[in-house]
Amino acid sequence: MQIEASRALVEHTPLPPALEAELRHRVRVRSTHYSTRIEGNRLTLDEARQVIADRQASFSGRERDVGEVRNYWNALLRVEEWAAKKSPLAEDLIRRLHALVEKGSRAKPTPYRARQNVIRNAGSGEIVYLPPEAKDVPALMAGLVKWVAQASKDALPVPVIAGLAHYQFVTIHPYYDGNGRTARLLATFILHRGGYGLNGFFSLEEHHARDLDGYYGSLVPHPHHNYYEGRAEADLTPWLEYFIRTVAAVFDAVREEVLQCAKQDVPAMPDELRRLDRRARIVLGLFAGREQITAADVADALGLSARMARNLLQEWVNAGWLQVANPSKRARAYSLSAGYRQYIGSLTAMRAGQSPGMTGALTDE
Repeated sequence: MQIEASRALVEHTPLPPALEAELRHRVRVRSTHYSTRIEGNRLTLDEARQVIADRQASFSGRERDVGEVRNYWNALLRVEEWAAKKSPLAEDLIRRLHALVEKGSRAKPTPYRARQNVIRNAGSGEIVYLPPEAKDVPALMAGLVKWVAQASKDALPVPVIAGLAHYQFVTIHPYYDGNGRTARLLATFILHRGGYGLNGFFSLEEHHARDLDGYYGSLVPHPHHNYYEGRAEADLTPWLEYFIRTVAAVFDAVREEVLQCAKQDVPAMPDELRRLDRRARIVLGLFAGREQITAADVADALGLSARMARNLLQEWVNAGWLQVANPSKRARAYSLSAGYRQYIGSLTAMRAGQSPGMTGALTDE
């Protein structure tokens, strides 16, 4: 009930396009930073922000860390794109998601592991968890996908489905590496696809990173480290309680932030801007800080592929509120049409009216 109340309020509280775009981008950066940090990434939040903003940014000796951040960022955008299209959860989608996380956007879908993997304590070397044998992974993954589909048909609450899918994925551990990052993205995909995306304003990853003992402790529902010696039939209540409490707390923090932003003295949005759909308003917010945008800017803002971003931009040019500012194929850029340029001042004022800092789970370090 707590989750539903926050969800309803956030979805029905309109915010200026510039502010929505700002909040969404900030949360994506934090999700990327904290999810990779859980797995030992050494980049700071500010360094991760630099890597995301500048494709040429690099840090000597931390090339792997830079690659992990870029890969997670791209995977997160793709997850949002799949969710917006209501793509069904399938094994191929999971393989593609893992490939994005581990190898990058050009990688082929990753096959499941062919050998046993073991999770050990980094300090003592003791076995922490022995996942199922490789020969059992395909059937277990097929079972996971089938269960999610059936649970959705049975109208099981979406946060419950997301939490159990997260648990089962890391329990199967179908890959040698990248299981944790993929599991967290999988949960995000299920939440977004099921209508619990909260406009892209939440980051479960940050909460997990700030409470690693609670996160990892809840993922161990049975004292024996062997999958076949109790883990397969373990009581998942402690994990599910942890996950649902986390979703509730994060959603509450977003609700309070949205309420705070909505109370600010921000100029009313002109009717011409209100008539634009949600995606168009997000892109409109980009013009609060620049005169021209590119397909890459739109892809980043909406979590779309470059091709889909270009298609949308063409639709908006045809609709008359955008125009091609630079027709070059390599450097094509778009600007607001003459009829909409008059609202630049309103957009800038809306952006200036936003709170200088975020509270709760959205606060910058």
